Amino acid sequence: MQIDIQARNFSLTQALRSYIERRLAYALGTRDEHIQRIQVRLSDINGPRGGEDKCCHIQVVLPHLADVIIEDIEVDMYAAIDRATDRAGRTVGRKLSRQRHNNRVAGLESLQSLNEQQITDEQKVETI
Repeated sequence: MQIDIQARNFSLTQALRSYIERRLAYALGTRDEHIQRIQVRLSDINGPRGGEDKCCHIQVVLPHLADVIIEDIEVDMYAAIDRATDRAGRTVGRKLSRQRHNNRVAGLESLQSLNEQQITDEQKVETI
């Protein structure tokens, strides 16, 4: 899992970088083999004025599926990271579960059509 972390309008400390990596590993670690890349963008929207302006934007790139994009804005950057990583983990899990379900249904339908084709072929042979 390739993780790209960038900070806008403030400096990214090593402590913040390692915190993000830990949170992502916890939220997405079990789905690691399904994830191509994760991009994390941190920004301080209002700058030094304060307020609810710490933004954590996470983009999870999944092969053969649409990207999962999560954005959370909070007063505290750590809180924004926590909520965004939790939401990203749930959303990726839901997307992968749907894909598995759809693949199973498609596989069963193709098996069913093959069985029906075999039955009709066997009936044709019996009538000849």
